[in-house]
Amino acid sequence: MNTRSMIFTLYGDYIRHYGNEIWIGSLIRLLKEFGHNEQSVRAAISRMHKQGWVTSTKIGNKSHYFLTERGSVRMEEAAKRIFKLSPDKWDGKWRMLIYSIPEEKRNIRDELRKELVWSGFGTISNSCWLSPNDLTKEVYALMDKYEIRPFVHYFITEYHGPSENERLVKECWDLEEINKRYEAFIAEYSQKYVIDKNKILQGEMTDAECFVERTQLVHEYRKFLFTDPGLPEELLPEKWLGNHAASLFSDYYRELAEPASRFFEEVFQEGNELKNKNKEYDIFQHPLLLDEK
Repeated sequence: MNTRSMIFTLYGDYIRHYGNEIWIGSLIRLLKEFGHNEQSVRAAISRMHKQGWVTSTKIGNKSHYFLTERGSVRMEEAAKRIFKLSPDKWDGKWRMLIYSIPEEKRNIRDELRKELVWSGFGTISNSCWLSPNDLTKEVYALMDKYEIRPFVHYFITEYHGPSENERLVKECWDLEEINKRYEAFIAEYSQKYVIDKNKILQGEMTDAECFVERTQLVHEYRKFLFTDPGLPEELLPEKWLGNHAASLFSDYYRELAEPASRFFEEVFQEGNELKNKNKEYDIFQHPLLLDEK
């Protein structure tokens, strides 16, 4: 697993709940559980620093890395989508983004396309992107980020044919391929879930092993953010496996949550003094665990 990608997973699922900040030594220790060495961790966090995802500060002789505003926003967006258990209802509107970026800004195009795909847009023709989800806030944030307002048109509209809305979906996204990926995820993790659940009940899994399994689970599941646009239920096919995968992810995550968090806290606090003991992270405030209190 890519070191930089794993660091994003750790920030999204753990570190952001602890003030968004971690000592580099603790980060190295955590990633050692997955076979990443110190050199690769330092190189990855340095790259993230240059890209504007994290920034750093010195406390004594220790370097601490914390999410920038950009990084925090991205983590919140990702978490909202990862832990959503069912599709949203559709308001019947399509969001259409059309841009014509001049040649002198061509380096922006590829970055913009990646951002649009991540947000859930699909392309129906060159430089024309569609989404049934309300992504207005995200669109304007991208306009400002890349300074492209003069070159963009954004519409909230309805489709009046000549075909059905499902035709637009088929032209923008390959739902059959996405469903196959969900099928593979379910096949692998339904078996792992049963095995690990029994191990935990029998006291045969350590906190460290639960931490590794939970992190790998989130790491694999979050890959769907780059492929699944999160369409509303009205536009999904009848045999859609995304809901089944979300339920499996939720159940498996709950089983691993508490022991995994214990291990993280143990490593985290070896190099970090929590600034406010009254604001320590309570794992039961996690969005997937609120209904169990």
